[in-house]
Amino acid sequence: MRGTASIERRGGCSRSPGAAHGAPSPLTALALVTTLACLAGGCSSGGSGTTAPVRSPQAPGVSGFDGAALPAGLPRPADFRLTEVLGGARAPVSLASYRGRVVIVAFVYSTCGAPCEVIAQQIRGALDELGEAPPVLLISGDPGVDTPTHVRRFLARASLVGRVRYLSGSLEQLRPVWRSFHIVPASAGRARFARSASVFLLDRVGRERVIFQLEQLTPEALSHDVRKLLG
Repeated sequence: MRGTASIERRGGCSRSPGAAHGAPSPLTALALVTTLACLAGGCSSGGSGTTAPVRSPQAPGVSGFDGAALPAGLPRPADFRLTEVLGGARAPVSLASYRGRVVIVAFVYSTCGAPCEVIAQQIRGALDELGEAPPVLLISGDPGVDTPTHVRRFLARASLVGRVRYLSGSLEQLRPVWRSFHIVPASAGRARFARSASVFLLDRVGRERVIFQLEQLTPEALSHDVRKLLG
């Protein structure tokens, strides 16, 4: 696991240092649960004016997942129809079309810098470890900068060209997706986006089951939890 970071405050919720892989301390686990509860609905998302119902993620390791697990009975995130930035036909891609499969969903943008580069690299590492890789949907946090040229360069740096689908759309299309996953868009500031940026694992019925923040995200942890969901 990467080096620890100092505790931060955002909207009244705390962010704790990352625990060692597979062995979080009680203090770290408690702080992580508080942070994830904030991201999952305890705090407003980027001034959207709405507050989602609080979900109750478990600390990493408690449920057998390396990421923070969510209950299996949660409602599914809202469906969306977004456009693949590098797709030839640019046909809309819907979340519902992936029902029946475990899916990795992450939020990035091509000029974000280190946080998004780390997310992309860790996902690439997990895909390298998995024999049969699940679909990966990268969703834009800043459609204004995510041109095909910028996106291709971003994916090339992580060796992800052709291995993931990078989705974007208009602000009207993306705002409900950001709210559904409790993501603060890049327009609120790079630092706020980076604090909310997470990687999600969706199960075969389309429900969020595991959340990884940057402190917990490693190729080994992500691939472990994919395999667990695949059964």
